[in-house]
Amino acid sequence: MGEQARMWRLVPVVAVALTVLSGCSGFLVPAGEGEPEPARSARAVAPPSVTPPTADLPAQGPDPSPTPTPTGGCPASGAVVTMGEVLTAMMSRAVVLTLTNCGTKPYRVDGYPSVQALGEEGERLPVKVNPGGSMFGHDKGPEPRTLKPGATARSMLAWVSTQEGGELIMADALELAAAPDSGARVYRLEGHDIRYMDELNMTAWRAELPE
Repeated sequence: MGEQARMWRLVPVVAVALTVLSGCSGFLVPAGEGEPEPARSARAVAPPSVTPPTADLPAQGPDPSPTPTPTGGCPASGAVVTMGEVLTAMMSRAVVLTLTNCGTKPYRVDGYPSVQALGEEGERLPVKVNPGGSMFGHDKGPEPRTLKPGATARSMLAWVSTQEGGELIMADALELAAAPDSGARVYRLEGHDIRYMDELNMTAWRAELPE
């Protein structure tokens, strides 16, 4: 048999061998190699959170409430009114007013605080102030009593919104006094929660806060 004839007889054998090898390629190629990589998700994966030791963290308390700044000393009447921190409950705001006999003589209390909202230039604003209670406490009316030097009485001043109130008025300060013409102190207001107001309700001066 000639050389050319032997070559033609080998062709089918080689073709069959190549077919077998190509069909078994999964056994010859490592898993995943030559295959397209899976598409990566666009969602960022947050790194694991690491909490440092509490000893290295500064002490953190609740956010401070807006604190007004008083001006003036003890009035000639001997009675001074101070305003506490802002109280919050169900979207309502209120502050505790404290009347202190800062003089040297007894001071008679009978009635309600004198409250006036002031604008940026100290002008008086048309904010209505009502004797009455709120969700922070029921107004029980005046309690006539005499305060010795250093003794105190309290009232609750609450922010009130009414359906007829219209747009809120922005105040920059409150002018507070134990009674009209008894010597007032001005407290600057900080924070929109208490700067924007419709009406104000106040309870009468009492030895204890209303419930």
